[in-house]
Amino acid sequence: MDEAKKMEEGINTTQKDYHNGELKQEIERTNGNGESIEHDRDTRSTQEGESVQQIVEQEQPFVKQKTKRIATLDAFRGLTIVLMILVDDAGGAYPQIDHSPWNGCTLADFVMPFFLFIVGVAIALALKRIPKVKDAVKKIILRTLKLLFWGVLLQGGYSHAPDDLSYGVDMRFIRWCGILQRIALVYCVVALIETYTTKLRPSTLKPGHLSIFSAYRWQWFGGFVAFVIYMVTTFSLYVPDWSFVDYNSKEPKRYTVQCGMRGHLGPACNAVGYVDRQIWGINHLYSQPVWTRLKACTLSSPAEGPLRKNAPFWCRAPFEPEGLLSSISAILSGSIGIHYGHVLIHFKGHSERLKQWLSMGLLLLILGIILHFTDAIPINKQLYSFSYVCFTAGAAGIVFSVFYLLIDVCGLRTPFLLLEWIGMNAMLVFVMAAQGIFAAFVNGWYYQDPDNSLVYWIQNHVFVNVWHSERLGTLLYVIFAEITFWGVVAGILHRLGIYWKL
Repeated sequence: MDEAKKMEEGINTTQKDYHNGELKQEIERTNGNGESIEHDRDTRSTQEGESVQQIVEQEQPFVKQKTKRIATLDAFRGLTIVLMILVDDAGGAYPQIDHSPWNGCTLADFVMPFFLFIVGVAIALALKRIPKVKDAVKKIILRTLKLLFWGVLLQGGYSHAPDDLSYGVDMRFIRWCGILQRIALVYCVVALIETYTTKLRPSTLKPGHLSIFSAYRWQWFGGFVAFVIYMVTTFSLYVPDWSFVDYNSKEPKRYTVQCGMRGHLGPACNAVGYVDRQIWGINHLYSQPVWTRLKACTLSSPAEGPLRKNAPFWCRAPFEPEGLLSSISAILSGSIGIHYGHVLIHFKGHSERLKQWLSMGLLLLILGIILHFTDAIPINKQLYSFSYVCFTAGAAGIVFSVFYLLIDVCGLRTPFLLLEWIGMNAMLVFVMAAQGIFAAFVNGWYYQDPDNSLVYWIQNHVFVNVWHSERLGTLLYVIFAEITFWGVVAGILHRLGIYWKL
């Protein structure tokens, strides 16, 4: 989100910052906002026919000329925000687009890896040249802390928006993990690796298709370490029996889940949940996991519904979808995204970039599908499995390539302006729309009854009652009253030069 926007505000350097003899092979001239820039060389002008004493040296200042913006970055980020709003607010009416209850991948399951992918791309552009490593590290740490703060505030339980007008959280049950917290961890790790290896990165690539991988081997090594930690822990950690208290029932009751196994990838006895229970405490995990929509838990599957009378105990248990071990696996998504940013820097031609991006995207997509359908490693968002990383990162790479082809190569920018505007103010739209803060503010102004507010009136009278369908009315409300509305607001703010940056 907006941390990616801020990361894209790259560091412009003068010609003396480049290595001697490598000026003619200057790498991609794009700033962090995706705008290409030209630097005028220092020149000395003379008047012909005059004596040497009459020569006047004129030093021309650096001029930053904004020419073409890489709009794909903003459009892709905007697409991710739009998907989040759509699946969060319309997923209840259309469970087909909501998160998969366990194995599998739906539209909602692409949101998180798409976020991490574009964060990685932005890091590569923002940190391609770093004057002072210490200053960059301070900014990375500060931005990480800001993301953690906003994450806990918005998703820790303090905010009850948009429907509940109360606020506050019992610290015994505060949720420590969430979307922004995961982005903060991935951003911090990937950005620090990129920063500390700044002197090791080349200005030009050696010949060969795989040269870009060897040139940034430390970035890939960091992703490989995350992969090893996740895989070894997931398949070797022993998961004992565990118990929990169900506070959602009328009377709190304790249940015990029997495990005593290792390498299990099901809901009850996986290592991902065990690590979170041990580190955060079971009362600090997400209390409404999507696995309650499994057939084993409810007759309404894949939609939400009352639990079966004979439902397994774990159906009532909390589970953290943005937990620690799964977030370590998510570092791979950021590493793949930063590779796409490196391609953008080093390869000048559109065809070269697209060749690199599409080949890697298709390879990852195929690998994820093979791992899933051979039952080696199922695609699972809740566990953030390796096949899920490959499948979603491959899809992100392909979508990013298509956007780049349409927007930056073919110049079809107008159809994607709404996404661009949202992407430019992603943090604002995330907080106000995706987290429902603006809707909660409007709901606070009601007449006699909290349900008698402007938001509910628009939902019922403009959409649901007109179309005589709650499902269709909900979908149209999300598309027009939320996505389109905030797209226009973001466009106006862009015209005014107003952005919410962390």
